[in-house]
Amino acid sequence: MDEIIRKAERLRQEAVPFAMALVVRCESPTSAKPGARGLVSRDGTITGWIGGGCAQPIVIEESLRAIREGSPRLLRIMPEAGSVEVAGMRTYEMVCYSGGTLDIFIEPVLPPPQVVILGRSPVARTLGRLAKALRYEVIVHAPLATREDFPDADRLEATLVLSGIRAPQAYVVVSTQGEDDEAAVEAAVRSEAAYVAFVASKKKWDTLAKGLAARGIPPERIARVRAPAGVEIQAVEPEEIALSVLAQIVSTRRSQLLSAQEAMGTSDRPGSGTPAKPTQAPTSTEAIDPICHMKVDPRTAKHVSNFGGQSYYFCCAGCKQRFDKDPAQYAAG
Repeated sequence: MDEIIRKAERLRQEAVPFAMALVVRCESPTSAKPGARGLVSRDGTITGWIGGGCAQPIVIEESLRAIREGSPRLLRIMPEAGSVEVAGMRTYEMVCYSGGTLDIFIEPVLPPPQVVILGRSPVARTLGRLAKALRYEVIVHAPLATREDFPDADRLEATLVLSGIRAPQAYVVVSTQGEDDEAAVEAAVRSEAAYVAFVASKKKWDTLAKGLAARGIPPERIARVRAPAGVEIQAVEPEEIALSVLAQIVSTRRSQLLSAQEAMGTSDRPGSGTPAKPTQAPTSTEAIDPICHMKVDPRTAKHVSNFGGQSYYFCCAGCKQRFDKDPAQYAAG
């Protein structure tokens, strides 16, 4: 536990995502017992203990999915996957010699999304307070801004040069209101942020967009700017405009997370079942274990069988043993 806690704290401080896996239930015989846990890093390494050779590859694969999708999941690894269907639980087949059952909860631990504000207008100041209330990391870039303007900001920078943002999780809003509009908008569109918006009228944006094009900014970067910023709620007051902008950020972020889940075929909408033995398409450097359907790297696989002139790679000795008993059946599958 001490090693896991130290590593978790270090990764949090470095704003590096990871996942925690916890065994919540078991049916003997299993090597891991309730309370066993492991920390899975983004590179697929695991610190701690959550079970033997059959459980670990599954937990690592699902932990990496959880990190990518930003959503927790509950796994059941059992002798006959799918024999007991539980809504919201993904089941895998236990092919180790023990033949027990493990229920494992996996929770991703991700750095907070960032709201990056360029400017110190009333809308910008209100947006900073609202975003912090929703547990976003708030970063402000405004040469003339003071801590009094943004008392809740995590960082206050006196430059328009964006630095230290985590592009996939960064939502950039320009609300300069006449102070360095052009420089701020150009800095925003040159970033790789997931969302870029400009708080201004459409007429003002059209003028600035032409200037950006004249300075060589690619059209596709200009086109992704939300201007005017925010969802349409008939906002008039600065507080209302800030609310509409934050609502658009939340909507964008949730849509991105849902798209990631749907792309992986693991949408966790309430009431949806989950398939037994999830499969993943292999890349050029991956093979699929024909028994448990886990990804296996042929370059490092310890368990290999040859049948019909083709090599088959396995995550553990139990899968290989089952394949070798009837290779024709599993090779055809």
